[in-house]
Amino acid sequence: MEFKTPITLDELCGIIGHKVTVSGKKDNLVTGVNEIHSVVKGNISFVDSPKYYDKALNSEATIILINKEVECPEGKTLVITEDPVGDFVTIVRHFVQLHPQTELIHPDAQIGEGTIIQPNVFIGEDVKIGKNCVIHANVSIYAHTIIGDNVIIHSGASIGADAYYFQKRKDGWKKLESCGRTILGDNVEVGANTCIDKGVSGDTYIGKGVKFDNLVQVGHDTHIGDHCLIGAQCAIAGCTYIDDDCNIWARACINKDLYIAKRTTVLAISAVDKSVKEEGQTIFGQPATDARKAWREMASVRALPNLLEEFAQLKKQLKTEN
Repeated sequence: MEFKTPITLDELCGIIGHKVTVSGKKDNLVTGVNEIHSVVKGNISFVDSPKYYDKALNSEATIILINKEVECPEGKTLVITEDPVGDFVTIVRHFVQLHPQTELIHPDAQIGEGTIIQPNVFIGEDVKIGKNCVIHANVSIYAHTIIGDNVIIHSGASIGADAYYFQKRKDGWKKLESCGRTILGDNVEVGANTCIDKGVSGDTYIGKGVKFDNLVQVGHDTHIGDHCLIGAQCAIAGCTYIDDDCNIWARACINKDLYIAKRTTVLAISAVDKSVKEEGQTIFGQPATDARKAWREMASVRALPNLLEEFAQLKKQLKTEN
């Protein structure tokens, strides 16, 4: 999330609201907040695990909330604090606040010419919807969502709900507030009761011409390329990148932080736990692998009972002969 106007480090510390230690360059301006995977220069990000210190310190982030004093990379600023995640959430809450809404359609929503809005559709603030769209009854479109032209969204769909993103604490789970957006390109069709979550700090992006069946879940910060087909009851976890022209068949699951190459076909009821880097593959299984290999393995498993029976008979025959 980028700020409308950059702020100083002094202003940032005032927002955090408790004593912190600042090291490194003191005159950096803060232009926005983002997680490590989506930061750009000027952004503030956070890290609270030694496992990710190097990744954070070598990222594009200019200001880093961190829970340990370490050597500050040249040109960056470190803000040392006991609770980087908590302070990150405090910053997000300062800039992104829920404004209660009494109208079904927010007065500042921008709706393009020719777009049809059916009864009981909720449209939040700062939403932009293009031309010639059809939004069916009981759809919820959360604040800051952007929807292109010729988009169809079927009943009960939810566009832009918060990311499912929590950190374990001693007293339970701490919610990492979402401040990203959801962006739907032109000619997208969203099936009934499908949910597409906003990014935690960046954008969840759905490319042009993507078609979703019913009951699909798309996690935060996921990128789905142009002209993909997503079957019913698929679950796509956060921060996954699905390239153009992929077909994801019904009830397939794709784990977080993966890359799915162009023209990949994921067959029904598959579970993808590793990136697919070769274009044009067809994969199947749990975990998913090359479909032909998976089918051979299944055929081999089916043959096992007969093979075991033959083996037992041969063993009995050998024993009799001896």
